[in-house]
Amino acid sequence: MTIIQIAMLGFILLEFSNVLALYFAPGTDKANAVGIFNAWEKSNQDPEVHDFVKYLVNWVAGTKLIFILLLLVIIFYADPLTQRMSLFALILSIASFFWRLFPLIRKMDRNGQIKPKDYSAVLGVMIAVFMMVFLIAAFV
Repeated sequence: MTIIQIAMLGFILLEFSNVLALYFAPGTDKANAVGIFNAWEKSNQDPEVHDFVKYLVNWVAGTKLIFILLLLVIIFYADPLTQRMSLFALILSIASFFWRLFPLIRKMDRNGQIKPKDYSAVLGVMIAVFMMVFLIAAFV
């Protein structure tokens, strides 16, 4: 198994834990589920809003599942060049987090809408580390 395949498998394991949490325990504060957001519990007060939020949570989980399955195909069936190029595609797609999601979660964190405090910083570092691991794996 190559370093590229190992890096992708690590990412798959992390993302699969998130998919499981989102599908089966969305209110948990583990595995990057939505229980960290105070708004998750508040949405329970309005069934229409809560159904919408649950729809979006399941949409995210389904999208992550698509990526996981595609990565598994790439790991087991793609040639080394395709695997390397897939890492660059992953880096670019993951980088979009810092464009729209990170500013929003940082704002919510600063406004006390997320528990634990400073979760946005931890998440930002974790995502940046994965991007760096992918970049290193692509050139090793």
